[in-house]
Amino acid sequence: MKKEFSSTLLVLMASGLALTNKASAFAATHSLSPTPLLARNTNNLQAPVAARIIQNQPFHDARLQTYHHGRVGRHQTRLNMALGIRGGAAAIGKTVSDFTSQFGAADPQSLFNSSLVSLALVTIVFKLLQRSTSDGRDAAKAEEKPASIKSLQARFLSVFWLLRCSDWLQGPYFYEVYTSKIFNGVPASMALVSKLFLTGFASRALFGPSVGRASDQYGRKKATLAFCVIYALGALSTKSPLLSVLLLGRVLSGVGTALLFSAPESWLVGAAQKSGDDPDGKYLGETFGMAYAGDAIVAIVAGQLAGLAASRSGPTGPFELSSGFLGVGCLLAALLWKENRSPTADSDGEKPSIADAVQVIRKDPKIALVGAVQSLFEAAMYIFVLQWPPALSSAVATTFGEGASTPYGTVFSCFMAACLLGSTIFGQLAKMNVKTENSAAAMLTVATIAMSVATWSVKAGAGAGVNLAAVVAAFFAFEACVGMYFPSIGTLRSKYVPDSHRSVIMNLFGVPENILVVAVFLSISKLGVVGALSVSTGALGVATLCMWRLLKSISATEVEPRTA
Repeated sequence: MKKEFSSTLLVLMASGLALTNKASAFAATHSLSPTPLLARNTNNLQAPVAARIIQNQPFHDARLQTYHHGRVGRHQTRLNMALGIRGGAAAIGKTVSDFTSQFGAADPQSLFNSSLVSLALVTIVFKLLQRSTSDGRDAAKAEEKPASIKSLQARFLSVFWLLRCSDWLQGPYFYEVYTSKIFNGVPASMALVSKLFLTGFASRALFGPSVGRASDQYGRKKATLAFCVIYALGALSTKSPLLSVLLLGRVLSGVGTALLFSAPESWLVGAAQKSGDDPDGKYLGETFGMAYAGDAIVAIVAGQLAGLAASRSGPTGPFELSSGFLGVGCLLAALLWKENRSPTADSDGEKPSIADAVQVIRKDPKIALVGAVQSLFEAAMYIFVLQWPPALSSAVATTFGEGASTPYGTVFSCFMAACLLGSTIFGQLAKMNVKTENSAAAMLTVATIAMSVATWSVKAGAGAGVNLAAVVAAFFAFEACVGMYFPSIGTLRSKYVPDSHRSVIMNLFGVPENILVVAVFLSISKLGVVGALSVSTGALGVATLCMWRLLKSISATEVEPRTA
């Protein structure tokens, strides 16, 4: 286990070094056109808007909207692969450093365009190394994948990516669609947009456990279909001029978000377990890796589509287009998916309940530890989403001058490229048969270090200028960890969370997550950017300790039979 963890950490550190080389070396290159802004979902509020809501900071660009995956020699192969990545990144960094030294400093757009190209190159190099380290036996094993698993992956991914695209589409124009509303002759205020934002989080925290219980009891397919309908209604509510309808739409969006992040995953795990062709969960991990690697690409495409829809139909255009994707996803799920429910719901006994789910968590510390990792990491991620724009803007202004604007759209694309790299790393480690618990512990360790570096850099630069290279490298490293986190947590939940209460337990752990995010949001005037990032760092640190505790518990369980 220690060897596996060490090799995993080495791969992650090598990737981190590549990102650091890139952030410090790529000071300039030819400028490209900016891409539309998109976001990670925080109930469809992107970070630049959230930062403005919290801190009343004006946007420098009207286009900026809300912001928001042979046994012998195995360890030597991992080492060679990691060193290859490091060496390749160093060579790339040196080349660009020589280039930039000749042409001088450039603007922020050029910097992040270069970063995007570099991240893409690192990911491609990693993919090529991944193929080159695969021997004939790996290829033979790939051919042995059961037909039922291939069919399951195709049916799940086709629906999952459509649903995720519908979610990503709504993020870029959250702010504009609500500020375009007129109430009693007065445009919607920032305070009102803030209330709408909090309504989505509160709705998910309040109704999440109940909709999770309903999903387990009545069926995960039905829950996914319900998500499509509920989320479409929430999206279409943006066309209404009535405040009551808009608030109801935000409530529906919160309920839909709870379903999106539990029902499809629960359906996949239940279907895989029923097939009997994946007893050790190997293909589940592979499926999660494919799902979230593709999700990063879907997010970038959705940003482009949202921009086109808005240019043709105004700020409600992306929400209307989102409803169309939801309709197609709903149709595919209805045709391709077979219903599966909690085993207790299929029996004649007592139906699954929230109280029962709480007792299940209390009886098994491993479930509680996995849930703690979920709550803490995702809370840290959403806090980061709210705080990276002011932190990065300060660093950009310090480096390039007060008049320099931060290209949020290109930065988002860089974040998604880093997520794709993280998902790629997860897939490679899974192929190397590294336990997900070990790779997750390494990932959480790197994430904590990255957020600590970012927090320290912002704090140290408050009076003397923020170190842009340190901030950018830390943010990219954290986003790579985010890309690795989602397939990791999905695999861990499939292993430790019982199918009898899967959806409700997933949503129960979403309650403390949302409470922490809202608490930071309401206290931001006192915390500031540094304080909020410190909370995020602390949450990641505790999540890392929980994962190490889980590893220790697993080790103790494995040793007991040998000492008996």
